[in-house]
Amino acid sequence: MTITAAPPVTASATLSPGASATLSPGELFARAYADDPAGAEVRFDYTITDAFQPTKERPRVTVRNLFRKRSVGMEPVRFWCEGRPDAGEAAAVQESGLRREAAFRFGTASAGVHPIRAWVRIPEELADDPEALAVFIDYRLLVRLATAENQALTIGEGGLLRHPEIGRLPYRHDWLSGLLAACDEIEQTGATPHAMIVNPRDYYTHLLGRGALLADLTRNGVQVSRTRMVAPGEAVVGDFAMAARLLDAGRSAIRVGTPPPGTFATNGPAVCAEIHEGLAVHLPTHFFHVVPA
Repeated sequence: MTITAAPPVTASATLSPGASATLSPGELFARAYADDPAGAEVRFDYTITDAFQPTKERPRVTVRNLFRKRSVGMEPVRFWCEGRPDAGEAAAVQESGLRREAAFRFGTASAGVHPIRAWVRIPEELADDPEALAVFIDYRLLVRLATAENQALTIGEGGLLRHPEIGRLPYRHDWLSGLLAACDEIEQTGATPHAMIVNPRDYYTHLLGRGALLADLTRNGVQVSRTRMVAPGEAVVGDFAMAARLLDAGRSAIRVGTPPPGTFATNGPAVCAEIHEGLAVHLPTHFFHVVPA
């Protein structure tokens, strides 16, 4: 059974197949699964990691939340971009010493969306319990999908750190000095260090409860996304709001399927959640990958 769900409208709406509703993704899938356990599928005309956030009562900034969104189709899109000049080009621009962005190269690039998937196994005891199955999908599968999304947007195909022009900024002293050096480098291009991605280990070791730095960053409007997709001792700092766009195809699915080899240790019923996203990096000059020297 396949159901197509339009974006939610009100919290009390009920579903008829193909109609707008505000049942959660898990509730919609549980209905489809009850009718057809072997072929259940729900398609959404929106991105489920954006519309339904099971961790909203425990606020945590995901990587997708750092970017402004651009709605796109499934085909690649072309966009404007700027890049760093070589030494000769910079020297030829009269004011590049004062305004380094004056020497940036102008150009265009293209990017598209990629499928982002996460899988769970359905415990046998939940197969005949639609309410419990719905909660399991909402609070395990969608959480795993959000983690897969963090991975895709950071280090996956088309992710931020896959861009060849993202600058690496080695630090020789402590991690915090590298973090603040990146903030300075971004402002030296005339931009603002709007956000950073850090590993939870560094967040709890160096930021939380360690003086006023985290409060200073918050007061200056700097968002901090913590995820394991950036290695401990590293960070990604940038003007996320201006320098890139999240390409969002606005389509998702939850369906029964066969996972790729190596997804689970044993065989059994599996459910996949899928979204389609990518990144258009307009200004790689406004991002820095902080790494140990």
